[in-house]
This record gives sequence, C-alpha cells and structure tokens, in this order.
Amino acid sequence: MKMNAPKKAVLVIMLTALFLAALLLCVCAGSVKVPLGESLTILKNGLFGGPKPEGMNASIVLSLRLPRVLCAALMGAALSLCGVVMQGLLRNPLADGSTLGISTGAALGAALSIVLGISIPGLPIAGSAAMAMVFSFGSLVLILALAWGIDRSFATQNIILIGVVFTMLASSLLSILITFSGERLRSITYWTMGSLTGKNYEQAAVLLGGLLLFGTPLMLLSRELNAFAVGEENALHVGVPVRRVKLTVMICASALIGICVSIGGSIAFVGLIIPHMVRLAAGPNHRTLLPLSAFAGAVFLMLADLAARSVLSPLELPIGVVTSLIGAVTFIVIFYRSRKGGVR
Repeated sequence: MKMNAPKKAVLVIMLTALFLAALLLCVCAGSVKVPLGESLTILKNGLFGGPKPEGMNASIVLSLRLPRVLCAALMGAALSLCGVVMQGLLRNPLADGSTLGISTGAALGAALSIVLGISIPGLPIAGSAAMAMVFSFGSLVLILALAWGIDRSFATQNIILIGVVFTMLASSLLSILITFSGERLRSITYWTMGSLTGKNYEQAAVLLGGLLLFGTPLMLLSRELNAFAVGEENALHVGVPVRRVKLTVMICASALIGICVSIGGSIAFVGLIIPHMVRLAAGPNHRTLLPLSAFAGAVFLMLADLAARSVLSPLELPIGVVTSLIGAVTFIVIFYRSRKGGVR
C-alpha cells in the first residue's frame, strides 16, 4: 500500500503534535506536578535565555525531568528504527532486538563489564557502552550463523526460534553473573529491567550522537529495504548490494541497541510494537515507515516512562516492565495474525 501525500502530511502533523504534547506532559507530570504555564516559562528561560529559573520546580523540570524525557525520546526512536530495519531485512513482523535476543546479549555485555570492572579512564559509562555494543553485534552474528548452519535459506522462523533460545541462554548467564555479583547486584539488576532514573544531558547527547551516526545510514536504506520485501534474489536482480545492506543493517542496528542498553538497560518490545502499529496506519513503504516509526517510538517510550514513574507513585516501576507488559500482548496478537495470514 502506497500512502498518498495528504495522508502522509496528516500523519506527520499528528505525530509532531503528539510528540510535543507528550514531551510537555512528561515534563509537567509526575510525583510532583508542575503547572503547564510554569513549565513552559521554565523551559523558555532555561533553554532560550531570560531570567535564570530558580526554585524547586525549576530544578525538577530542567535538571531531572527534561534530560530523562529526552533520553526516553531518543531511545524510543532508536529502538523503533532498529525494529523496522530488522523486520524489513528478515521479512518478518516478529523480528526486533528483544525477540532476537540482541538486547539481552547487550545487557549481558554491560553486566559483565560491571562485574569485571571494565571502564575507560575519564569516561565511566564508556566501558559498559562498548561491551554492550560488542555483545549486541556478536549476538546478532551468532544467531545468523546458527540459522545459516541449520538452513542456508535463512528461514525467518528459524531465526526467530534461535533468537528465543539465545535469549534464554543469555538470561541464564545473566542470572549466574547476578549470583556472583555481590555488592554489584543492584547495578546488574538495573540492566536487566531497564530504567531511566537519573539520566542527564551527557547521556542524552550520547544517544543523539549514536542516533545520528548509526541511524542516518539506516534511514537511507528505504529503497533497499523495499526491495528486500519481495525477496533477496529479486533485490539482487534490481541492483541492491545485498551483502553490503545486510552488513550495514547488522552493524548499525546492533550498535544502536548496544548504546541504548548501556544507558537505559534492557527495554524490550519497543522495536516490535511501534513498527507494527505504524505499518498498519501508513503502509509498508520504508520511505515513510522509517521516519514515522522513529517519531512514534519516541512518543511511546516517553509515555511508557511517564507511566513507570506515575502509576505507583512515589514508587517507580522499571520501564522495561511497562514495555514488556504491553509488548507481550502485542507479540501474541502479531504472531497470531502472522500465522493466520500465512506469513513465513
């Protein structure tokens, strides 16, 4: 289905308005509610110049909530984008970083760096970020290698099944690390459940840099991913460099997932839920599907984070719990529809 220009314009306007509304809502709402007018004044003066905002509300908005909301938006966009390209590459709506085990592999790498005390001088987060990126890419390579060994045609059901098995293996290894973690137990548990507590502008800058560096090449692959929709052989016949596209997708997606996991822990199902919903609304054309999914992913994770810190206030749920609850139901619906529709 090709989306016409008016429908595309309406979707862009709706998502932009929804993004701004969600950002303002997440900045205002929480255990301490800050009125909308006051929040707008604080943001205007704090970000664009003016009288320096003072007081508790100004500190809450600028120092606590705004960097956290920005991290949620950037992570949501990155994870959703990774889900779109992996689903396009594997031609299966069930594929994403969590269902294939890549997120769990990245969490395993980050947890291992904590246990072993791996760090880079002057960049305390860089050690866990590097390990998460290496393990996320290694997880994807291992899964694809096993799928290749079973069936040279890269059957998508085999890849999904191997991903599920790999997730169980990585989770078991994480449990072993937790057993021997001692005083580092809380830090490792954080990686396995996901949380955006205490995020700062530096981490938001890292996410933005990662999204620009690794997300831009993915955004430019819309034509190639559209060609993959009719099969690799057909894509090759129309001039798509299949191997180069696969390698680009694997490197960029695994790097983005690794960066997200290194900062926010393992946040599952974002890349599964959002692309599916956007595909239903906008169609399968990756030219529109990629940017719209990134927008929608940002909105979704901002609202999920708001729910995580508001539903049981003053207690805070791990954001991974919220996304997993939603994602588990969505996964069942998608799987049922896929099998019923004959998707292989």
